[in-house]
Amino acid sequence: MEKKEVVVLVVPFVAQGHLNQLLHLSRLLSSYNIPIHIVGTTTHNRQAKLRIHGWDPTSAINIHFHEFETPNFESPLPDPNASDKFPSHLLPLFHLPSTLREPFAKLLADIAPTTRRVIIIHDYLMSTVVQDVVSYENAEAYVFHYASAFTTFSYFWEGKGKPCLDDDDESYKQLTKVSAFDGSIPAEFIESMISHEVCNTFNSGNLHDTCNVFDRKYIDFLAKEGLSGSTKQWAMGPFNPVAISDKENLGKRHISLEWLNKQAKDSVIYVSFGTTTTLSDDEIRELANGLENSQHKFIWVLRDADKVDIFDGKVRRVELPKGFEERLGEQGLVVREWAPQLEILAHPATGGFMSHCGWNSSMESITMGVPIAAWPMHSDQPRNAMLVTEVLKTGISVMDWEHRGELVTSSTIETSIRKLMASDEGDAMRKRAAKLGDDVRRSVEKGGVTHMEIDSFISHITR
Repeated sequence: MEKKEVVVLVVPFVAQGHLNQLLHLSRLLSSYNIPIHIVGTTTHNRQAKLRIHGWDPTSAINIHFHEFETPNFESPLPDPNASDKFPSHLLPLFHLPSTLREPFAKLLADIAPTTRRVIIIHDYLMSTVVQDVVSYENAEAYVFHYASAFTTFSYFWEGKGKPCLDDDDESYKQLTKVSAFDGSIPAEFIESMISHEVCNTFNSGNLHDTCNVFDRKYIDFLAKEGLSGSTKQWAMGPFNPVAISDKENLGKRHISLEWLNKQAKDSVIYVSFGTTTTLSDDEIRELANGLENSQHKFIWVLRDADKVDIFDGKVRRVELPKGFEERLGEQGLVVREWAPQLEILAHPATGGFMSHCGWNSSMESITMGVPIAAWPMHSDQPRNAMLVTEVLKTGISVMDWEHRGELVTSSTIETSIRKLMASDEGDAMRKRAAKLGDDVRRSVEKGGVTHMEIDSFISHITR
């Protein structure tokens, strides 16, 4: 049988934000007529396909899913009253790589002899799964980094003892502030991260869901310093679609879009804290009161953090203040299910986004030109929030990280919403965000910086 030229194996970590980004990347790479094989558990492949927005993965003829048996992990409910916001109930997921190494090795052994070159794109948190790549002369592994280059470089830079770069460079000055974000990651997660440093021994390059339009300096820092196992860096984002097709029928797909169709341009603030945040009853009460008192239109996605298995039916029913939804009328919409975030952010009525600043949400908001009211909770989120508010200046801070242990009051939330949605400062941010979004969307067009980065990577792996 004639060998295929190139086959790409994609190995995402199984948390939603990671699944989403690498499924979007698979769409981009498959458009070059390269076979893409996505490797995951049955449960998490199903999750990724169910939740994707902006395109249909089942219609992509070059994308193939390999579904390994889902290990029997506990799937506890998140704790809304935990002492910190890190989703510790998801820690069982970090034991998954040890169970997937053997089935992945068998898959690689089947595919490697049938192709000239096997390209493995793996999440940094799945590095131990793919380490058998060293046994094949025709296989190469590339690390996917799931945050902005600003955030990714800041971690490597801190790990190397914060070497001096350029005292006069504004980009460097911003890095010196990130040490204030201690306490965003628990020790057990850090230990898991360290175990994946094995990838530095077989890393052929690094892929980033970010864009050189705004993150080039930190991509250059990563390449120059060689802190991430390879000097080769490709900023290939945004991975998410930059245009939503079939716009005239958006309102038929979800109640939130139908509701948005009735609202004025830039009049609605979208509120969502992603798939790893669980708010306490007190926080929900304050947020509800802040939204209501702001007198601004809003869509609020009110859900707990994902569990290890999102299809395990047990969920917490969050209670809102008595009479809240009845009083809203046309002011707002509360959504308790999975919402089409990309379409909501792309809608012209959406003028602001109150967000935890996970990188999926941040990148989607940047792409669609929507300013952010930043309310980071854990992990990379405070650093992403800093990029948005301090570097790009397309957002405001709802609360300072050093006060993360304090309850954010309804008056603080109300003030933040009014500042973003109805002030000269907010209007200026909206204009900057819109301009940045235009530039980022143009970057994927032929001749744009992202298009050239993707072309460069394709040329590299098909050489």
